[in-house]
Amino acid sequence: MTTVRDVLEQRGLLAKTVIAARAGERVVDLMSPDPGGELVPIEAADEDPDALAVLRHTTAHVMADAVQRLFPGTRVTIGPSISDGFYYDFDRPGGAFGEADLEVIEKEMSRIVAANAQLVREEVTRDRAKKLFADQGESYKLELIDAIPEGDALTLYRHGEWVDLCRGPHLPSTGRIRAFKLMKVAGAYWRGDERNPMLSRIYGTAFFDRKNLKAHIERLEEAARRDHRKLGKELDLFSTMGDLGPGLILWHPKGGMVRKIVEDLWRDAHLAAGYDIVYTPHIAKLDLWETSGHTGFYRESMFDTMDIDGQRYQLRPMNCPFHILIYKDRLRSYRDFPMRWSELGADYRYEKSGVLHGLMRVRGFTMDDAHLFVREDQLEYELRRLVHFSISLLEKFGFESLDLYLSTKPEKYIGEDAVWEKAQRALGQALTDYGLPWEVDEGGGAFYGPKIDIKIRDSLDRQWQCTTIQVDFNLPERFDLSYTGVDGEKHRPLMIHRALLGSLERFFGVLIEHYAGAFPAWLAPLQVVPMNVSEKQEAWTREVEKRLRKAGLRVRADLGSEKLGAKIRNARLQRVPYMAVVGDREVEKGGVALRGRTEGEMDFLTLDEAVSYLVEHTRRPDLPPVLQPDGTVD
Repeated sequence: MTTVRDVLEQRGLLAKTVIAARAGERVVDLMSPDPGGELVPIEAADEDPDALAVLRHTTAHVMADAVQRLFPGTRVTIGPSISDGFYYDFDRPGGAFGEADLEVIEKEMSRIVAANAQLVREEVTRDRAKKLFADQGESYKLELIDAIPEGDALTLYRHGEWVDLCRGPHLPSTGRIRAFKLMKVAGAYWRGDERNPMLSRIYGTAFFDRKNLKAHIERLEEAARRDHRKLGKELDLFSTMGDLGPGLILWHPKGGMVRKIVEDLWRDAHLAAGYDIVYTPHIAKLDLWETSGHTGFYRESMFDTMDIDGQRYQLRPMNCPFHILIYKDRLRSYRDFPMRWSELGADYRYEKSGVLHGLMRVRGFTMDDAHLFVREDQLEYELRRLVHFSISLLEKFGFESLDLYLSTKPEKYIGEDAVWEKAQRALGQALTDYGLPWEVDEGGGAFYGPKIDIKIRDSLDRQWQCTTIQVDFNLPERFDLSYTGVDGEKHRPLMIHRALLGSLERFFGVLIEHYAGAFPAWLAPLQVVPMNVSEKQEAWTREVEKRLRKAGLRVRADLGSEKLGAKIRNARLQRVPYMAVVGDREVEKGGVALRGRTEGEMDFLTLDEAVSYLVEHTRRPDLPPVLQPDGTVD
């Protein structure tokens, strides 16, 4: 059999650093049979996601080997590479693994790596594979074999005496593993089904360069310090309580203030951009969701229905059908367009308890939603305007690094090809006109229309999905929407869905982690803390508080009996942007000694000067500009 290694060697492409090859869109390892056609070598490099996937997949095998050596009787399931590492799920007799086990497993892995065992690929029959794993008592592998379609090749990968059912690809030998780290243990149901056994999952990561591994671990440690669940408790921003129910959020006063500030900017920006604000109920008769198609396509994510006066009602998972009902309330003319309707609508979706995660994955949330109803001739401008408006508003919150994607027509779709092409062209042109690079997700659109996804990158360079701009050919058809055209005939409008921030809960979680709880002064729930050195200055400190509050600042004096150092430390721990210290000199001269979170200790300021300075440096950003039809921005 001619292998990929043989072909690369014959072509003079087999450098010492080559670990695999690309064959079209597939990655194949050096042990695989030659697939024919062009082969592009993959070298060991942390900058190459394909190379990292091969490394991490192999490291997962080494980890599983180490586990079974150390803990006899442990059965293995699956062990894939993932975006930032790898994991393997185990069924261990006597209970799950603990954090203390990781160091022991790492040492055994190092011995396996040092042995530099060759990875051997072997194609086997179904019967042989079943006998092999039945003899080993690997019942999960037998299930996996049964799930592989008849006619598909079955392959084994061995290193030393350890063998696994696997498609690959893998490194040529265990000695190619240079730097790895086991990160944590977790529970996971077999095949993600709560009715199946709970398995013990070990996560790890691997890099070709030890420096990159160290940098990655430092990023993870920083992410842990910024965890919004940890900071939410420390800063008293929000909570999730068992008596309330999982996936439901209690916004505390300080978190509620941040939310108000976000909502105020959101509403003011939308009104200035020509949107109308609407409000709709949290429930509706089940018939509405049957008409929209949600009961057919979205049933698993919807809560159970409730009986009201003998009719079935449904908590809403999204807002679009309600906006459609507003549209249908009266006859529409071509003169009415475009209609831009926005809402901060409370939605409820059933998420499995295992995926709930603080503010990031919840069951009750507020979606910052908008729906635009447009004529076909208005589509291109409205999409350009939407892209400009969305990016501009995200930038106001401090997110300037963005990734943009255009998802195009999938294999199964509804609507006319010509309209799809026009919508995709308009979406692409809107992205191009803005001037940022963007990528195409071929076939990634929904069956009812193409879309734009805008993902933000936070201060740790992590990617978060925020904005979606989706053209919809489906709901206008299902609800039989129409308007009277200039020709007096009935026409079908186009509908655009747009979520900008995503849910307020998730966006708040991202903000907390992006700023590590130290919100910019305009967004901080508490902007200034006046504090007295001793009881003698209490009266003037109260006057300072009164004047600052009258100027519109969010302020609360600290008049406690603690020493000044303790008050300053507490304000810093609470990430307050400014402190106004009042001692005898400040009382005598009618001012304050101002300290800034970023500016440090500042000069003495009179109270008037302090008010002017603080008002200026806590000012909310200007509203985002609006793209005009002629291409100018106003």
